Amino acid sequence: MAVFFILLTISRFVSISLVFLNKYLLSSSDVKLDAPLFITWFQCVVAVVICFFLSLAAKFFPNIITFPEFKIDFGIVKQVLPLSIIFVMMITCNNLCLKYVGVAFYYIVRSLTTVFNVILSYIILKQTTSGRAIACCGIIIAGFGLGVNQENAMGDLSIWGVIYGVGASLFVALNAIYTKKVLPAVDENIWRLSIYNNLNGCFLFLPLMIIAGEFPEVLKFPKLLDLTFWSFMALSGVFGFAIGYVTGLQIQVTSPLTHNISGTAKAAAQTVLATIYYHEVRDYLWWFSNGVVLFGSAAYTHVKRQEMKMKFEEDKKLVEEKIVKSDDVSDGCADAVVVGGDIGGGSKMVVLNV
Repeated sequence: MAVFFILLTISRFVSISLVFLNKYLLSSSDVKLDAPLFITWFQCVVAVVICFFLSLAAKFFPNIITFPEFKIDFGIVKQVLPLSIIFVMMITCNNLCLKYVGVAFYYIVRSLTTVFNVILSYIILKQTTSGRAIACCGIIIAGFGLGVNQENAMGDLSIWGVIYGVGASLFVALNAIYTKKVLPAVDENIWRLSIYNNLNGCFLFLPLMIIAGEFPEVLKFPKLLDLTFWSFMALSGVFGFAIGYVTGLQIQVTSPLTHNISGTAKAAAQTVLATIYYHEVRDYLWWFSNGVVLFGSAAYTHVKRQEMKMKFEEDKKLVEEKIVKSDDVSDGCADAVVVGGDIGGGSKMVVLNV
């Protein structure tokens, strides 16, 4: 339990810090660098560098650090490439959304991940979802709509921010689905997948930055040689990698559903902190929309937990019934052996029971 709370505290601190740090880099008046793709690309570069040094450290300290070998197989690169494209689109939309919307509104505009997960699971994996879970998705959609409406009523709505937020939610759901499909290619090792994803991302971002015309923007950036700027950039890359690592550990110690519950609580805390930090004043309907989304997300997690528990109990009951039937068959064979022994000779008894 102590390990869980330590991991929970670290993951939530890193996650919230990363959101505020990315917001600072993407749209702060102090930075003034209009190159969101460059910032995202650099975070991928930092992640690859971290993976390299962790792999190196694992060789020298195998009893302390466990990390796969930093070895690139071009066959696996091709296999992981479709997922890497989704991964690049996910983090691009995520950061572009954060560029155009405030941190307080960020959770609302990114709240449709669960809805897209249900839709795509049906389309791609042919997995059906219960009526109760779909009803929870309806609550989330209602909260999202109300939140967008209230943001617009206050004059703060960015259409591009909403578009990128919905896109980010879509690609997060796609990423989760395709990660399951690609994991066998990397021996089910999430860290090997992280190496290939970020490495592919380093190359996939380059043409995007050229198309967006970001290279001239970066070259003329007045703080290009500023140590403070690069410190924040490096820190954002470290936090981006750390959140994946700590999240993996948290899920390993608990479960994905427990992680989702803590993520919902984190979103609430993040929204409150953002309104305090940026001195934002919101009316009650705006807060109510946040509450609706949080309630819908928590209800969905609760419903899925109940369904998983019921399925576990059903599977357990089936296994117990099979064991009982197996025991009955064994008992019947044993009885036949005795009867056979009473009726005839030993060899005939064996033949009868085979």
